[in-house]
Amino acid sequence: MEYILQPWPWYISGPCIAIVMFLLLYFGRTFGMSSNLRTMCAMGGAGKRVAFFNYDWKSHKWNLIVVLGAIVGGFIAHFLLSNPIDIALSEATVTDLKALGFTDAGQHLLPPELFSWDAVFSFKGLVILIIGGFLVGFGTRYAGGCTSGHAITGLSSLQLPSLIAVVGFFLGGLIMIHLIFPILF
Repeated sequence: MEYILQPWPWYISGPCIAIVMFLLLYFGRTFGMSSNLRTMCAMGGAGKRVAFFNYDWKSHKWNLIVVLGAIVGGFIAHFLLSNPIDIALSEATVTDLKALGFTDAGQHLLPPELFSWDAVFSFKGLVILIIGGFLVGFGTRYAGGCTSGHAITGLSSLQLPSLIAVVGFFLGGLIMIHLIFPILF
């Protein structure tokens, strides 16, 4: 049990992802989380009003198992497999995070300054969630998929648009944390 509580090394998790991708490619399927939103909207009847949702959603309902697995897996990981240890951060990172207002850097995986209920239900937290949710939704459609779809499925099948999208994701993350985040917080 102690082994499963520790982070898995790349030589275990990497081949597991490769096996899943091989099976998906073998059976003619692709992996991605954002496509499930389209499937759920089509299931709910959105295809009667918007042509984008008017498609054969039944052929994609298998991917909803991925969503269920992510929810159940997240619950199991948090409540049964969490290992409450301090996160090993360099002193420079702790100093930088303290300068940004994070008081207990390295004490929590999700800093309470961002992820506590007080932070989420504040005016600023709600505005950030609404605008961020819209931008993520728009970006996912504009990029033709989400980070998991492009980074796992697209790169493993050697698609150039996925490589461009993943580079864009990383550049966007760097711009956000170094330029926009200090302005917001």
